[in-house]
Amino acid sequence: MTKRAIVGALCAFVFATAAAASTSGDGKEQIRLSSADNAAARAVALRKSDFGGVSGWSGGTKKPDLSSSGPRCAKFHPKYSDLVLTGVAESEFQNSGVYLDDEVQMLKTAPMVKLDWQRSVLAPGLLPCLRTYLAKSAPANAKVRGIQKLAFPRVAQYTASFRLVLDVTAAGTTASMLVDLLLVGRGRTEITLTTVAPHDARAPIKSAEERLARLLVSRIRG
Repeated sequence: MTKRAIVGALCAFVFATAAAASTSGDGKEQIRLSSADNAAARAVALRKSDFGGVSGWSGGTKKPDLSSSGPRCAKFHPKYSDLVLTGVAESEFQNSGVYLDDEVQMLKTAPMVKLDWQRSVLAPGLLPCLRTYLAKSAPANAKVRGIQKLAFPRVAQYTASFRLVLDVTAAGTTASMLVDLLLVGRGRTEITLTTVAPHDARAPIKSAEERLARLLVSRIRG
């Protein structure tokens, strides 16, 4: 199995985990989608033209999964039941073993975004809970080496980046993979950008993530 195929095999696991983590805790978000806020979310979401004409990229919009439930730990169970989701959009792209998924969510008010950030991203139990959850949920041929918070430019009012590193073995080949989870919030908008790529591509991946993050934030209105 090639390194590219190994990356592809991990994507379903990683993206499902990222989606689940955004809807876990004491009750899910209230879902009250509006056409206006769905349109606002779509206007922010990643599109093929964002890759600057670089050939090989495929993908596009996808239907967001709002039914997931995520990790629960004794010291990490943030409350979501008083938050109201009013708009959502998601897209997914791939090129030569690199996969990108971004989900844009609109909450009813800006204070809800602040609450969500305080309860979820700033919670001290987040990393230990994710580490335990991912170790248990990873494919049998994958070994989690670690997960850590990364330094990242403050591209918006709320910005945080995390990296998971896995060693994946298939058909006698072991590949080190990175999974980056970038979380950004401004106003009523939350953006989650997930990247799966070979670990040895981490330098160009970081540069691409910074460029895409600034681009997505620039599209936020209100």
